[in-house]
Amino acid sequence: MRAFSAIAAAIVRGFVRDRASLFFAIVFPLMFLVFFGGVLSDRGQPAAELVQVGDLALLESLSPEAREAFDAAFDVRRVEDLDTALEEVRSGDADVALRQDGDTLVAHYTQTDQVQAAVTQATLRALVDGTNVALLAQEAGSPVPFALDVERVEDESLTVIQFVTPGLLGWAIATSAAIGAAATLQGWRQTKLMRRLQLAPVRTRTIVSARVVVTLGIALVQTAIFLGVGMAFFGLSLTGAWWMAVPLVLVGTLCFMALGLLAGALTTTAEAAVNAANFMVLPMAFLSGSFFSLDGAPRWLQAVSDLMPLKHLNEGMLDVMVRGEGPAAALPVLGILAGFALVVTLVAAKLFRWDSV
Repeated sequence: MRAFSAIAAAIVRGFVRDRASLFFAIVFPLMFLVFFGGVLSDRGQPAAELVQVGDLALLESLSPEAREAFDAAFDVRRVEDLDTALEEVRSGDADVALRQDGDTLVAHYTQTDQVQAAVTQATLRALVDGTNVALLAQEAGSPVPFALDVERVEDESLTVIQFVTPGLLGWAIATSAAIGAAATLQGWRQTKLMRRLQLAPVRTRTIVSARVVVTLGIALVQTAIFLGVGMAFFGLSLTGAWWMAVPLVLVGTLCFMALGLLAGALTTTAEAAVNAANFMVLPMAFLSGSFFSLDGAPRWLQAVSDLMPLKHLNEGMLDVMVRGEGPAAALPVLGILAGFALVVTLVAAKLFRWDSV
């Protein structure tokens, strides 16, 4: 018992003295507690982006209370062309396009954010039903004035797997590339392999190129496995220029390899490098739509999300794999990711040391 107590005490002292272990065991989880409990707990239900096509007789029939509820539930923009409205919904710039066909209110929605889609439909149905009840009370015995019809802008064959695959794939690629680069750099430095390679009759760019090619190959294998499993077992159906996901994956991998190199340059042990890379990527996954939508988050948090490369990678793959966009939709994202990779690589090179200190 005495030996056990002595060993346990030594382990506790070692844990307390290891600042990295303390940080990732206590402070890091607390950050997520603050994020979910503090930042997102008070976000409420966001106003849906609604595109109004032409005049809507229903809106003119709403009572003042119902109109106030409608204005609180929707941020409304008006257009006259249905195709323009549908394109906004399909591209994710709006949640629903609303038009009136006779006495029927037609709502065209996107299922990219299924929670928002369900809330939007429920709100519109409640408004239509409430208006009908109010009008019937005024004119007893008359037929129901308004009806609601909902139509998806995507192909009806699309399922949930289409919308979760791009985000989860982006997160998997980011994690693998960043942690792999960080662990390799720090591992080679700790074992003095980097110095030996420097003296070997092999050019540095040859070694770097080999490591980059291997990482890109792993990313392509990850992509093939994700898509293969999704299509074979979960009914995944790709749309649009889905093949543009390949260059997005490759450039995204280079981007997060650069982050891994930065993590390796800033740390002195392989464990710390892996933890630092994870510290960069995991919060980014939560803030970039890999797991859930941030539509209801505070505006400042959404602005922070827009600065993160994973957000652009996820959105780019969502466009070409799910939203039916063409190859041009991926080009701005490729430029952003390439620029980020270049800048971070230059910073990592500036901070690079041959030996751990």
